[in-house]
Amino acid sequence: METSYSGNDVLFILMGAIMVLAMHAGFAFLEVGTVRKKNQVNALVKIICDFAVSTVAYFFIGYGIAYGIDFYSSAETLAEKNGYELVKFFFLMTFAAAIPAIVSGGIAERARFYPQLLATFLLVALAYPFFEGIVWNGNFGVQDWIEKTFGAPFHDFAGSIVVHAMGGWIALAAVLLLGARHGRYDKNGTLSTHPPSSIPFLALGAWILTVGWFGFNVMSAQAVDAVSGLVALNSLMAMAGGILAAMVVGKNDPGFVHNGPLAGLVAICAGSDIMHPMGALLTGLIAGALFVWTFTLAQNKWKIDDVLGVWPLHGLCGVWGGIAAGIFGSQALGGIGGVTIMSQLVGTLMGVAVATGAGFLIYGIIKLLVGIRLTQEEEYNGADLSIHKISSESKD
Repeated sequence: METSYSGNDVLFILMGAIMVLAMHAGFAFLEVGTVRKKNQVNALVKIICDFAVSTVAYFFIGYGIAYGIDFYSSAETLAEKNGYELVKFFFLMTFAAAIPAIVSGGIAERARFYPQLLATFLLVALAYPFFEGIVWNGNFGVQDWIEKTFGAPFHDFAGSIVVHAMGGWIALAAVLLLGARHGRYDKNGTLSTHPPSSIPFLALGAWILTVGWFGFNVMSAQAVDAVSGLVALNSLMAMAGGILAAMVVGKNDPGFVHNGPLAGLVAICAGSDIMHPMGALLTGLIAGALFVWTFTLAQNKWKIDDVLGVWPLHGLCGVWGGIAAGIFGSQALGGIGGVTIMSQLVGTLMGVAVATGAGFLIYGIIKLLVGIRLTQEEEYNGADLSIHKISSESKD
């Protein structure tokens, strides 16, 4: 029976890992559809190479920092209990690889290739697992202190803060250090439109991410006997809320509409296991509106050239999700409880501080030592020809 249960858990978490792996195709096509045609090849190459670098960084360094587990035993030892720890690593590694995939969308069209891969290695080896271990493994006694001081530990079931806010706030630092794309703003600061190259590809990316997200959230239980239908329903309701709010606030803009479900799903990650579905719907509605509003402000007023809007989408909607878990997860509002607003606020702000600090530190050092931006000529020609020596469309 023990072997059977272990095998079921291995299959369960392996399916989750494969679903989150598929989400990286979603990251790729969302970026392909949003950037200009001269940068489509670069978007595809970046995401797959970032994933490979993330795998190596997390295998040799990051997973050990977060969980104190290494892979230096014999293969026979590693395969004990049907290799549950191995597929658990696979699952959590796909989460870690989401950090550079998120950053990629913010710095698109003007970042150098190899410096970005170096940043990916450092983020996944050091910065991300440092905070991941604090929240999900109780490292350094921080969760014990939060629980003792504010009445409950910081709750982040599937990573509104640990994954999404981390990625979004790291991306903000990288975007600010890079500066805006040439021609994005004129000398008077007026925004110049850079329309998406392919709405169908953008929509495809959003759909792949949305479907994979149910593995991201539901499989965060990490065992068959811990799986919860509540997580699936809450994810669905938040997704719907995000779409509807983005549709209305974004005035039917297809870019906003297809990012709407992602905004809702980012926000529901933290409290998907403890909210009532009506709380999840409200969480998604607020997230969808928050994304459209802050994306518009960031691009038009604050002159932050975040190409895919990853700071509003992952950074700010992730922050909202961390706080929303403390609001709608409370028993007073129909939730299961075990959370407090203060513990959620403290954990959320801690994640923002770690991510922003790590982003400025890592990208700042790389910028100082080797540079992180394409030349103006390379950017004008496009990353496809400048870096990969090929365009997305063959010319007869």
